[in-house]
Amino acid sequence: MMKLKCWILVKLLTLNVLTVLCASQQFDFFYFVQQWPGSYCDSKECCYPNTGKPASDFGIHGLWPNYNDGSYPSNCDPQSQFDPSKISDLTSRIQKEWPSLACPSSDNLDFWSHEWVKHGTCSMSDLDQHDYFAMALNLKEQIDLLQVLEKSGIHPNGEVYDLGSIKDAIKEGTGYTPWIECNRDESGNSQLYQVYMCVDTSGSNLIECPVFPHGKCSSSIEFPSF
Repeated sequence: MMKLKCWILVKLLTLNVLTVLCASQQFDFFYFVQQWPGSYCDSKECCYPNTGKPASDFGIHGLWPNYNDGSYPSNCDPQSQFDPSKISDLTSRIQKEWPSLACPSSDNLDFWSHEWVKHGTCSMSDLDQHDYFAMALNLKEQIDLLQVLEKSGIHPNGEVYDLGSIKDAIKEGTGYTPWIECNRDESGNSQLYQVYMCVDTSGSNLIECPVFPHGKCSSSIEFPSF
């Protein structure tokens, strides 16, 4: 059954009009997105968190509700703000697995707040704030991309690899087809930037993606060091 979240907005017009705004929280699946920090820092200015340089590993970017037609909901409940106290038991894990590389250096809270407000609030029909972050951490533990790739001889060493080989390695290691997002370094080389996997609405089970994002990579892409 579709679950609705409603709130009231008062518009100050010539006549006071009471408008009831209802936003559906129903969605079809999640994109679970992991980001390679070396590619982020090769393409733009990056700053390490206050906790120091993150590990040379994929980091979580987000867990994003999506629709089967390729569109997605966002900012579904402006009244539901990020509350660090609700995930205090997860803080040490999130600091490690979900670091911000944006400048200036930070304690990561703005990054997590952005992800919750923009994406997490659209999953509240299934996950509360604690569950949302816990599910993302569990998925990161379940999907060890770096181990999967290195097992297939694909290493973050600045070498160029066949895009198809990267996809095949991830599918063999996880059982599901990934979508690869690339960016470009300062020299214009196409790089392995982000990996999208699809997850059911419970946030716990990988599925084949109903639809992939737009965009494409070169047939051969660099896997930079970090």
